Amino acid sequence: MALNAQFIGKNGKKEFALLPYDEFLKLQEQLEDYEDLRCLREAKAAEGSAPAIGLDELKTRLRKRANRSKRASQTRR
Repeated sequence: MALNAQFIGKNGKKEFALLPYDEFLKLQEQLEDYEDLRCLREAKAAEGSAPAIGLDELKTRLRKRANRSKRASQTRR
């Protein structure tokens, strides 16, 4: 992305950069996307070799747990 920045100097050095507002918004969105990607990569790295199960296996386990809870509550009545 090419930026059309104007610079404001102080004592012969560039002090500030001015961007057209639409370019600022695009740049801001790209930075947010980058931050999201960085956080995702950090989370994946932290997860490492943590045990994982597939969605189908999770559904099966949850159904079994729900059925056990249902049977337990029926026997208490």
